[in-house]
Order: sequence, then C-alpha cells, then structure tokens
Amino acid sequence: MNVQSCMSTDVKLASPDQTIREVAEIMRSIDAGSMPVGDNDRLVGMITDRDIAIRAVALGLSPDTKVSEVMSSEIYYCHESDELAAAAKQMADRQVRRLPVLNADKRLVGIIALGDIA
Repeated sequence: MNVQSCMSTDVKLASPDQTIREVAEIMRSIDAGSMPVGDNDRLVGMITDRDIAIRAVALGLSPDTKVSEVMSSEIYYCHESDELAAAAKQMADRQVRRLPVLNADKRLVGIIALGDIA
C-alpha cells in the first residue's frame, strides 16, 4: 500500500509572508498543530505551534512576525508513490508525526499523519 492511498489531500498551506497570528488562527480553526509553508506551489518549510511558541512568543516577537522568520526550513517529506512502511519509518527516524506528500514534480499534493497510517 502506498502513501497516496491514505494521505489527506485537503491541506492548508501557509505563505512565508503571512503573520504568525494568521497562521495560528488557521491552525486553531482546522485543529492542527502544523502547516506546510509554500511559495508558488513549492514547499519551502513547515511551521508548528511549537515554532510559534518557542521561536516567537518566548522571545517576545510580535504576532505580526512573518512565518518565514520562525518556520523550520529543513523539510522532511515523502512522495505519494512511497510505501506506507517507508513513510512510517521516516516519521519514526525523524520523530515527526506528519509528512508533507509531494508528487513526481515535487509539488505538494497532500499530507500524511501517523493516524492515517494506523
């Protein structure tokens, strides 16, 4: 079974130019703790609620701080054609709960979470 068979395709994408307040509001409304960050349909990073708390709030940065200033630019991802076992192993190795899913053209097409695999 491959990643495409159980990934979520309704993915909200943050922009590097959005404020962390805007992204936090989106995360709250969709009940998510992380969002992929894209620029012109290319994945450029991930932002998590922890990034906002540790890299912004704890340092006294403004809610109007741009996502690009606090996001993680090291991106772990998988491809839609990857086997589920490979995606699960990468999540375990990287200690992450979600991976963005890219197609063969390296375009974001979904996201897969541990819950999707289980």
